[in-house]
Amino acid sequence: MAEAPHTSVLLAEVLEALAPQPGQLIVDGTFGAGGYSAAFLARGAEVVAFDRDPAARAYAAAFGNEPAFRLVENRFSDMCDFIGEGRADGIALDLGVSSMQLDEAARGFSLMRDGPLDMRMSADGPTAADLVNTASAAELARIFRDFGEEREARRIARAIERRRADEPFARTLDLAAVVEKALGGRRGAKIHPATRVFQALRIAVNAELAELEAGLLAAEHALKAGGRLAVVSFHSLEDRIVKTFLAERAGRTGSVSRHAPPAAKGPDPSFELLFNKARTAGSAETAVNPRARSAKLRAAVRTAAPVWKAAA
Repeated sequence: MAEAPHTSVLLAEVLEALAPQPGQLIVDGTFGAGGYSAAFLARGAEVVAFDRDPAARAYAAAFGNEPAFRLVENRFSDMCDFIGEGRADGIALDLGVSSMQLDEAARGFSLMRDGPLDMRMSADGPTAADLVNTASAAELARIFRDFGEEREARRIARAIERRRADEPFARTLDLAAVVEKALGGRRGAKIHPATRVFQALRIAVNAELAELEAGLLAAEHALKAGGRLAVVSFHSLEDRIVKTFLAERAGRTGSVSRHAPPAAKGPDPSFELLFNKARTAGSAETAVNPRARSAKLRAAVRTAAPVWKAAA
């Protein structure tokens, strides 16, 4: 089996959290280059991997005719449609954009490489260029603020609106230059001035936060009692969603008093936290894989309690 061309983030910690065993069914919710899948297979597990990026096929081909592996070209939020409910022993979700997507300029994810302003993880739907060239300044400002936590969202949106009136945006470096100019350069900053804008556009184009929320609900359905969920996030928006979901499902929100009558206490916890604080990469890993610096791992074990009903 060929090795993945990029190092999987927090691999040792994910393996510790999921503890895959021979014969178990493990879902690799974000296949990428297959680093997690290869590690699960090496432990003797059966792996069903999901990825909506057509480029994943090339990396899946390295697994040959491995009978214990299957790639599903679909969103991980649809996992129950392919494996059923209550069957998974473990689920791993490695969120955000992959190193391979960033490295390929033609995908339009990177603001450091010139390419078409695309950013789609799948091969269909509107591109980032479509969004930048057609959304109102108010909508762009909302996207930059909500998905990029950009404090100068309105200034950037107005600069984009002015520029596109003369010429529409089509290339990544063109947009990055306009954002940098709107912010006065911010020379000497640790990150490029357009980093938050690019993150926001990518999240909006791919509906990443909605997909994460739906994927967590799907994992609750797909895991059997005793099954484990491990989620690696790379920015605060993702981590906040994961932390809130697991804390709520584990009964850690504190929203209802322990002295309240049973009817007011809500459903029984459907998850039990494996550790209270997110795990992060050590200095040895970050030295060889800078992407790991922002990674956070949260994990939990599925209880025997029923799936929580959706709020009315």
